[in-house]
Amino acid sequence: MADRFGELIDRQLDVFEQEDTDFLARVDEAERDYDRADREEAEEIFGRFQELVEFGTEALAEMRDAYAATLEPDAADDYVAEFNAAVHRRLPRFALEIDEL
Repeated sequence: MADRFGELIDRQLDVFEQEDTDFLARVDEAERDYDRADREEAEEIFGRFQELVEFGTEALAEMRDAYAATLEPDAADDYVAEFNAAVHRRLPRFALEIDEL
């Protein structure tokens, strides 16, 4: 499949990264906290990290779905597949469940 929507999706992900720099920094910090946590704290800290990842994944899915809703069904399917693949490549921490949303 050609990247029919590649340039658009790159711009959309650029916007996400630029507008959500504080959020992305919080995700990075939460991951570092988890990496440094001792056994007693690890589960709780990982839960906080996972909540942030889920929030980011949902935000990306909302962005994707809002644009997909403007397309014809076949084009929307292609766009969604390309968007999800781009998230897997560019923002892998948010990719685990993007295909399911």
